[in-house]
Amino acid sequence: MFSNLPKFVFFTGKGGVGKTSLACATALNLAGNNQKVLLVSTDPASNVGQVFESTIGNKITAIDSVSGLDAIEINPEEAAAEYRERIVGPMRGILPAEALKSIEEQLSGACTIEIAAFDEFTALLTDNDLVERYDHVVFDTAPTGHTIRMLKLPGAWSGFLESGKGDASCLGPLAGLEKQRERYGAAVDRLSDANTTRLILVARPRQSALSEVARTSMELASIGIKNQQLAINGMMPEDTGGDPLAEALLKRDQDALDGMTPEVAALPRKTFALRSENLVGNDALKRFAFAQPDEVGIQPADDHYDQSLPSLGELVNDIERPGKGLVMFMGKGGVGKTTMAAAVATELAARGHEVLLTTTDPAAHITETLAGNLNKLTVSRIDPAEETARYHDHVMATKGKNLDAQARAMLEEDLRSPCTEEIAVFQAFSRVIRESTNHFVIMDTAPTGHTLLLLDATGSYHRDVLRHAGSSSPGKLVTPMMRLQNPELTKILLVTLPETTPVLEASHLQNDLRRADIEPWGWIINSSLAAAATSQPLLRQRARSEREQIARVSGELSTRYAVVPMQATEPVGIEKLQNLCVVPNKSAAA
Repeated sequence: MFSNLPKFVFFTGKGGVGKTSLACATALNLAGNNQKVLLVSTDPASNVGQVFESTIGNKITAIDSVSGLDAIEINPEEAAAEYRERIVGPMRGILPAEALKSIEEQLSGACTIEIAAFDEFTALLTDNDLVERYDHVVFDTAPTGHTIRMLKLPGAWSGFLESGKGDASCLGPLAGLEKQRERYGAAVDRLSDANTTRLILVARPRQSALSEVARTSMELASIGIKNQQLAINGMMPEDTGGDPLAEALLKRDQDALDGMTPEVAALPRKTFALRSENLVGNDALKRFAFAQPDEVGIQPADDHYDQSLPSLGELVNDIERPGKGLVMFMGKGGVGKTTMAAAVATELAARGHEVLLTTTDPAAHITETLAGNLNKLTVSRIDPAEETARYHDHVMATKGKNLDAQARAMLEEDLRSPCTEEIAVFQAFSRVIRESTNHFVIMDTAPTGHTLLLLDATGSYHRDVLRHAGSSSPGKLVTPMMRLQNPELTKILLVTLPETTPVLEASHLQNDLRRADIEPWGWIINSSLAAAATSQPLLRQRARSEREQIARVSGELSTRYAVVPMQATEPVGIEKLQNLCVVPNKSAAA
């Protein structure tokens, strides 16, 4: 695996590139070499437990099947509940019930969830007694945008606490942060110490993923994390057997590596080949961790691809019928949400509809995916930095307009809280939702965990509005959450890959949405080899393994779905995106 690893090892990168597989395999490899290892997941949509086929959760748990390996999944919801209780518990029986209720409400938002998870993250970094029990602590982090925010938080909160105390938007969460100032300073020092910390940037050999790595590398270097290494995961083997799809995939991978920026190309690099099996379960993980051969079975001669699978174009026909509405693409990072959203948006615009294509993903690359302009298609982005600046200026121009200098300084101080971003992004999200009453709004969302935090803020706002409205004109109230819950106004599409873990995670997301009374409208299974023509043994083995997951989606999880074939070249540009929506002539194919 990786050599000469320091005490702390972070795996990060764009969603879906294999961070969890590499983190788990590295932890397994280290433990197999008589090292005591703690594996930590900071991903809100963690699947470390699924990889090891174990129940882990929010407490340090021994992996029974691997001697010397412990693991913990920092569950944001559980961390927030414990965090709230640490603050509210000592006040029970002392403060009136109304006061306790007010404090709990202040601690009920997405900001508290993020702070609580971050609090556990820094505790693991700085707990010397805990750290001394292990030779290595391996972090499997959230997708890039969320991780950058997490790694910046120690500095952000330290600076905020150093310069002043907020007293409005984050009053509740901040009550537990003031006393942690010393710990956050220690976390900043530890993260930037090259002798104790290495950050491994994981990427597929794809142009978009490597562009994301370049941005991430620079951002991390700017906050002092410079001990970086590049891991290329899932490289197409050079033995293509003369298969056109395999040859095209190999060329795509090689071209992507040739196009790396000089800074990324200069990083120490480790390359891992594409394997025929999914890395779930100890046996598959051990074969990968200890560089054992990938055995590819002989496939039957009649094992051809399935041309009867429903296409994306058929799904677009159903999306188009109302002539307007909100269409949201959700799912795990790296499954192709941006590409699917862009494909549907370009097809609807080509059919003559006014379309707004937007994203809530901090690491979005919509413009690069479109690589051009199309009549009737408008593109926007909910950028956290821009929205926070806009919100700051609005508050200072309204609430701060008639305040004296001291009061304005206090308001300015409060707006420097990292929690201000939550409010600003939610307001922008609400504005975009309202636009869908006039035309199509196609929304590419951030990876699952980040999106659920945004929906949590939407639900909190919804409950707050209803509580304050009381019985006055309830029929006239239409909150953003009501629009999301109305299938006539909003269509939620879950995007996944035809693999065990992505399908399982998408099913968990579906359950989370249903608990919020939001019913997903349909599923998209992206990059399917079962829907593509290939004769290369490794690709055919992977195609066969997909069939069980496609059957699970169609038979158990959704009555409406589409399967998008694996593409020989990345679908970048208007024409290639629209080609994804072509409805095949199945009678002719038959």
